[in-house]
Amino acid sequence: MKAVSEQDICASFVNCSKGEARRLPMPRDLAEQPWDDLDFLGWRDLAAPGRSYIVTEHDGELIGITLRFPSRQRGFLHRSMCSLCLTTHPGGGVSLMTARKSGPAGREGNSVGVYICTDLACSLYVRGRKVPAAGGRFKETLTLEEQVARTRTNLAAFLRTLYVA
Repeated sequence: MKAVSEQDICASFVNCSKGEARRLPMPRDLAEQPWDDLDFLGWRDLAAPGRSYIVTEHDGELIGITLRFPSRQRGFLHRSMCSLCLTTHPGGGVSLMTARKSGPAGREGNSVGVYICTDLACSLYVRGRKVPAAGGRFKETLTLEEQVARTRTNLAAFLRTLYVA
């Protein structure tokens, strides 16, 4: 992913109003992001537990989505697997995050959910730049490029379920 500005990020959101997008908190470390290793920029809202954001390139344009997840999860004594990068995490390392659909469906309250690494570091896990606590990644026969492509494909499939151009 190429580096993006705060202005581009604000303009990219498809499942919230323009006013909401302007009020979203930006990642504090935007300039220090490892852009070459990111399939998407993901960050959590530190002031509003249970809110996260993803910005990525999709079908040739920058797309941002707001996500919600339960701030307290119960009954997660087993490992969970991220649907995007297939990284396993113990405890609450994976959360069911829901995104309001864009357009009229979203205004009617329709949403779509996906299990994602709670810290939104999928790109770094796939590339081995971050290791999950006591979790892990399965040894795969796929090359790194194939694993990255799979993560991007999984994210694109999720975006297609909520984003209507």
